[in-house]
Amino acid sequence: MGPLSGYRIVEFAGIGPAPMCCMLLADLGAEIVRLDRLEPSGLGVPSPERYKLLHRSRPAVAVDLKSKEGVALALRLVARADAVVEGFRPGVMERLGLGPEPCLKANPKLVYGRMTGWGQTGPLAPTAGHDLDYIALTGALNAFGREGQKPTPPLNLIGDFGGGALYLAMGLLAALLETARSGKGQVVDAAMVDGAASLMTVFYGLYAGKQITLERGTNFLDTGAHFYEVYECADGKFIAVASIEPKFYAELLRLLEIDPASLPKQSDRAHWRDGKATLAAKFKTRTRDEWVGLFEGGDACVAPVLSLAEAPNHPHAKARNAFIEVDGVIQPMPAPRFSRTENAAPTAPEPPNADALRDWGLSVGEIAGLRAAKIVG
Repeated sequence: MGPLSGYRIVEFAGIGPAPMCCMLLADLGAEIVRLDRLEPSGLGVPSPERYKLLHRSRPAVAVDLKSKEGVALALRLVARADAVVEGFRPGVMERLGLGPEPCLKANPKLVYGRMTGWGQTGPLAPTAGHDLDYIALTGALNAFGREGQKPTPPLNLIGDFGGGALYLAMGLLAALLETARSGKGQVVDAAMVDGAASLMTVFYGLYAGKQITLERGTNFLDTGAHFYEVYECADGKFIAVASIEPKFYAELLRLLEIDPASLPKQSDRAHWRDGKATLAAKFKTRTRDEWVGLFEGGDACVAPVLSLAEAPNHPHAKARNAFIEVDGVIQPMPAPRFSRTENAAPTAPEPPNADALRDWGLSVGEIAGLRAAKIVG
């Protein structure tokens, strides 16, 4: 099921954006096998496999890629694949003997996806880094935060998952479409720093046009404006206000029973702080859920700020079946949705099991031999 049904991908296990990319592709129906290390890397916080949701919907096999037999096995799988995904530092796959050259030799139609922080080239390419470093260099991190305060890290959504996983997935799909026409494979160099910069495109335009400033928390989308802000309610919970367009702002004031004449013009930046004070005082008079009862279903662009525990139970999420419970773990359903090639429900993450190689053309005897030789776990 899913629009990518029939496509095969070999994933070389990593952390963060590469497995997120493969989860997205598996959610859309691609048949993926993840090649894990024989021994755990020790990266991340140890937890049961069922909580590692980025590993969902695909099997894994533990392989000794430092042995020539393990490399030969990997190349055998690559020869049957449409794409490869790896997320190591530049040069690592080449040293293993699994870089683009031997893989494309084994499969000339292969799309070889590479996920790094800094890219395959450039002075920073060989150095370590994480999401926060990548978004720091793009101008994104500097833009997050409130006026007079230091930059606030926006989780790892911008670099790892937005600029990394999503851009690699888009690049792989674009390359697969091109390969269907040309019959030739190629390498996709997806760098988190490039993707994060791309995500900032509209803001570079706004800055060039002098529509935003470099000072955090003073612009209309960064909490500078009173009509695009989060307010605390009487019960200590929060409400999100995003009444940007004048007609939605007018509806906000109407429902709050605030006379528009008592406030300066919506576009008057000099008085946005006064507007915030007025709205903050008003929202403190009722609980979050009382405000929800007033605003929900209308066009004021106001929504409750929900926690991870609350979000799956919201009526809209339930109506769209946006979440699912798999092996006792509540998690988001695959997205986006398709009218004809419907996505299958995700399956629980699985620990490595060499039997998955049977689906890739290896016999029971061959798998037993690899196990005996300790090439696979």
